Amino acid sequence: MILEKIEQLLQEAKNMTAENAEQVEELRLKYLSKKGALNDLMTEFRDVPPEQKKEVGIKINELKQLVSARINELKAQCETKDNTDEGIDLTRTAYPTKLGTRHPLTIVRNEIINIFGRMGFSLAEGPEVEDDLHVFTKLNFAADHPARDMQDTFFVETNNTDVTKNILLRTHTSSVQVHVMETMQPPIRVICPGRVYRNEAISARAHCFFHQIEGLYIDKNVSFTDLKQVLLTFAREMFGNDTKIRLRPSYFPFTEPSAEMDISCNICGGKGCAFCKHTGWVEILGCGMVDPNVLDACGIDSKTYTGYAFGLGVERITNLKYQVSDLRLFSENDIRFLEEFNAAGV
Repeated sequence: MILEKIEQLLQEAKNMTAENAEQVEELRLKYLSKKGALNDLMTEFRDVPPEQKKEVGIKINELKQLVSARINELKAQCETKDNTDEGIDLTRTAYPTKLGTRHPLTIVRNEIINIFGRMGFSLAEGPEVEDDLHVFTKLNFAADHPARDMQDTFFVETNNTDVTKNILLRTHTSSVQVHVMETMQPPIRVICPGRVYRNEAISARAHCFFHQIEGLYIDKNVSFTDLKQVLLTFAREMFGNDTKIRLRPSYFPFTEPSAEMDISCNICGGKGCAFCKHTGWVEILGCGMVDPNVLDACGIDSKTYTGYAFGLGVERITNLKYQVSDLRLFSENDIRFLEEFNAAGV
């Protein structure tokens, strides 16, 4: 009779379930308390014939271990479930945690990268501490070019007898393009975002560091028409389908021919306002066909391949998009300014 009770209790123990801590406690009282089933079995055990005591004792001990293990398991499950379902974290502060947002420069940077990414440009990045060879020499800068002067460039180490050994903070992300051209063969289609540094006085319109995104495309039969179409597509994706562009002749050591690109003012629609100085146009980037000297310096045959390059300032595009009048606001970490962009991007 007692063996039958033990078998029945063993089956009950194997099938025990509980939804919460209260039900677990009820099971513990039912089986393990002084008035529980196991205590009743120990009372009956006294009357078991001597020849059966060993067998019955083993069964009771097995039952006790199973019930204890099962109750502990259910208790752990309920504790985990309670913490998960109710979201209770006793280590959290009692004060509400405010959600942040991405920095406006990051929002615009990501948008620019996405636009060019949809046109087939991949991402390339490089070091901010560079050498003269990649920042100037291989980009067709003459040895006496003004950009090498301390007024424009932050030099870390200088060797006046050999400019190629000068170490400096990059003044543009074109240095990344040089690294790409040194390690890859055409077709090449990349954009190079990053922070750059120039020794300029800090004001509402200028800073000693800012952010650029430069693009490079090299392949056979690349023309200025290809460049114009890519830039027109970018401008309309960034500022709207009604945006117009114009290209004005300019000069850059690493491109020939070179141009600066303006867009129709996105504030007045090209009619003229204080922002565009009543011209209806706003400059946003420089561009041009890659100079053959640059291709040859980087190990690419300029007789077989041609290419175009362009570069734009992220702060400049952000100013146009959000009409921020002072560049210094981007780096001052003023929470009041940053909170204005909560709805701009995540």
